[in-house]
Amino acid sequence: MQLWTDVILPAFATFFVIIDPLGLMPIFIALTRGQPHTEQQRVATRAVLLATAILLLFAFFGEAIMRLFGITIPAFRIAGGILLFLIAMEMLFEKRAERRRRSASGHHADRTDKPAAVSGLADDDDIWVFPLGIPLIAGPGAITSVILLMGQWRGDVAAQTAIVVTLLVVLAITWGLFFITSHAGRFLNDTATRAISRLLGIILAALAVQFVITGVTSALRALS
Repeated sequence: MQLWTDVILPAFATFFVIIDPLGLMPIFIALTRGQPHTEQQRVATRAVLLATAILLLFAFFGEAIMRLFGITIPAFRIAGGILLFLIAMEMLFEKRAERRRRSASGHHADRTDKPAAVSGLADDDDIWVFPLGIPLIAGPGAITSVILLMGQWRGDVAAQTAIVVTLLVVLAITWGLFFITSHAGRFLNDTATRAISRLLGIILAALAVQFVITGVTSALRALS
């Protein structure tokens, strides 16, 4: 096994495409608009830490949770591949970004429509939980991906360690982009963001098809 080409690069591509830090940047701007830089950075830090805890939980115990419900790895891999493919189609046709903007604007409207005494610091604080931490960072696609990748290299400590480290790197990149956005959000080119998101959608579609192929192959091998 070549750790770099067989594990790290595919894992990085999967996590980066699914978490989509570039696509989250305009959403982060919408959710934290009007807040001081220090508050925006605090929200970014808490959101990424929450998403990290959730994804690590599923990385180490996701298969146990699946066994509890009687779900096999091949079945979950096929279902996960289909889910990732649907997400890829949404990215290609910009439905994902549109839904995220609606979620962000709706949440922002909920906050601004409340009286000042109700929509103050306490309500600003929960942005890092919902919708930023869940489901925008640690969404179903990211959870599915981490379970599938860890299951693919079950029993290989080196490969699973590389997957976890790669996940942490992508989450660190996400935090770094949020940090940069808090200072330079007004200079973000939305057209460039849409173009990059579509490119990532193509890559994700190919990875999703590979997940399905691997799942079907594993299921047929188990039956034979």
